[in-house]
Amino acid sequence: MNSSFIVHGLVSRLIIPGDDIVTRLLEALEKAGSGPLQDGDILIFAESTVATADCRVIPLDSIQPSKAAEEYAETYAMDARLAELVLRESDAIVGGIHGFLLCMKDGTLLPNAGVDLSNAPPGCAVLLPEDPDRSAVMIRREVRDRGGADVGVIIADSRVHPMRSGCCGIAVGCAGIPAVLNTGHGKDFSGRPHSIPQRAVADCIASAAELVMGESDEAVPFAVVRWLGLPISDCSGVPVVDVKDCIYMRIFHNRFDPGDKEAEEN
Repeated sequence: MNSSFIVHGLVSRLIIPGDDIVTRLLEALEKAGSGPLQDGDILIFAESTVATADCRVIPLDSIQPSKAAEEYAETYAMDARLAELVLRESDAIVGGIHGFLLCMKDGTLLPNAGVDLSNAPPGCAVLLPEDPDRSAVMIRREVRDRGGADVGVIIADSRVHPMRSGCCGIAVGCAGIPAVLNTGHGKDFSGRPHSIPQRAVADCIASAAELVMGESDEAVPFAVVRWLGLPISDCSGVPVVDVKDCIYMRIFHNRFDPGDKEAEEN
């Protein structure tokens, strides 16, 4: 990979449900004066932008909370309608803290199953894209057809990490580039083999893009990474680690069934 890559944030008008997200991207690229797309560019899309364009915006007043949602809402000081959406979107509830449920969804651990009230219209919540990898593949194909360049696409979200303060970027969907690169069986300066030879390049790129995209009212829903030098191909997908092999989640393995929405917390 080239160590002299650049990251451009692309300002756009507000994305609304049903928007053509590739049109909005190409408009933002032209307005930024960054030149036309180039083969090898990597495009980063905020997941809330993709979800909004895909009409994954849900009015809270349309949600009737279940008894389970009301119980979770009371325990963790949440809006019961939000808790209901989280239950619907999650595969299992692992636990919770004030305002949040910790969930398993599609093989990953995340707060509130990705249901977000920020960057949503008043009184609404935004769900994660239904299939972020599929969305990335479709966006990549459309960009290639209309923008004339063979690019990589990352759909990025902001996440917290265990025992760390603040958010950083993570790839929830990926197409055109490998989300994880195996760096081989190299050794460190002491001659010891690396214990984890994989590099989560899509997550690293998402974090770099997060610095120029922001998370609030910056109106920068896209970014383009140029000259990174990653190989472009028809690969897609963000791999996940089985819960029993995850250093963080292994201790929970016998405490809940990932297929059980009403998983025990203790």
